Amino acid sequence: MIPVTVSFFTKRSKTKLEGRKNAVIYSLSIIFIFTFIGFLITLIWGPTALNDISTNWIFNLFIFLVFVVFGISFLGAFEITLPSSWSNKADSKANASSFLGIFFMALVLVVVSFSCTGPILGLLLPVIFKGGYAGPLIGFFGFSLALSIPFALFAFFPSWLNSLSKPGGWMNSIKVTLGFIELALALKFLSNADLARGWRLLDREIFIAAWIVIFILLGIYLLGKLKFHHDDELPKNDFGLPYLSVTRLLFAMTSLIFAVYMIPGLWGAPLKGISAFVPPMGTQDFNADDLPSGFNLSSAAFSQDNNSSHGAVGLPKPAKYYEEMRKNEPDVVVNNGMVTYFDYQEALAVSRRLKKPLMLDFTGINCVNCRKMEGQVWSDPKVMQRLKDDFVIVSLYVDVHNVYIPQQEQYFSKTLDRRVETLGDFNADMQVEKFGANTQPYYFFLDDKEQRLAHDGYGYDPDVNKFIKLLDTVKEVYSKRSTAHQ
Repeated sequence: MIPVTVSFFTKRSKTKLEGRKNAVIYSLSIIFIFTFIGFLITLIWGPTALNDISTNWIFNLFIFLVFVVFGISFLGAFEITLPSSWSNKADSKANASSFLGIFFMALVLVVVSFSCTGPILGLLLPVIFKGGYAGPLIGFFGFSLALSIPFALFAFFPSWLNSLSKPGGWMNSIKVTLGFIELALALKFLSNADLARGWRLLDREIFIAAWIVIFILLGIYLLGKLKFHHDDELPKNDFGLPYLSVTRLLFAMTSLIFAVYMIPGLWGAPLKGISAFVPPMGTQDFNADDLPSGFNLSSAAFSQDNNSSHGAVGLPKPAKYYEEMRKNEPDVVVNNGMVTYFDYQEALAVSRRLKKPLMLDFTGINCVNCRKMEGQVWSDPKVMQRLKDDFVIVSLYVDVHNVYIPQQEQYFSKTLDRRVETLGDFNADMQVEKFGANTQPYYFFLDDKEQRLAHDGYGYDPDVNKFIKLLDTVKEVYSKRSTAHQ
């Protein structure tokens, strides 16, 4: 992205100075959009505005189409070029038109990056609604500055790009490889829209099967067995015979190994390495339980006897919103026999009855960092034992907009500046209003009086030992409070 953008500036500019000026305008546009426009969007539409954009199904469908178009183009189906009349007009009106065009390019970058940057920027948004403006403005500015610096550096030191400017067949190979990767990433955005609307078009096994096919084809291409329109012949060795470079072979092996790694996921294997990207286990139509008797992919992951030996069996089955939300249960919950609730009041009642601390898991269907925490931290045996034995967990999804709360529980939220009708809005309003946070994942722990057991909670930090220490501290504080109340 960075080399392509800067190369565009340098090639379209008549002088090196003009190219640098355009790149600086691009960098400043990124800073302006993130700092001021993002800040204004938040002020006007509320602290969940940016998160709503990144999880909106229409937005994700749009990004899906963009990635598909560029992916197919990279494979050689067609070239994406501006009409010559547009180029001539840009040349004749360099000042005004170039500025608007560069600003638009920066806007596209910012919009596409919302799904990745939302969790970071979300930490700043609740502060705005508590009357603090200087901190969020500095935060927005610092983040946008870091994002824009690479473009400015490459513009002022264009010699860094010289090695990428030499033409050759290897450039088309990289382009085709990026085309395959863009098609794979496009499925992630389609999956986001599918999960948000509940269409069930791209369930977990279908998604994994599509990725397997894409990366197998990529491996075959890198081996030189698949040719596209602009591909050259493989280079010749000293004997005049086509040969495969070691670098290309290693990339081909990596792609094929990755495809083989994903195959057990078709039967419910957790696939921890990519668990943040694949749809949740709840959408899987079949899993290890459907395999013939005696056939087990992994005794640790799929043995129901092992899963039921921990404390989760004593928890009553969730009732409220369970049928609508169970498809969103992540792999770590399904594969380890965990019990998680989807309604705060129901989970609080169970917590009081069983005399266990309540863990609030503010999460999202399309939250990549949430899946990383679950796959890397929750799944650790020591963490899993503590979660199942010592806590009652309620998963509060903030991006579920197709599940409605009862009409008598609906209300107008001043924080969100709209009527709360969906489960996602209810959970988002609770997180901002009661806990002063607006990023996922975020974990808070409460006692039976709904008082915090760890004041600051716990955000995204995949440090297993740190999380274990927090759980032990929470349990100790809860025990002391319970003893004091007796």
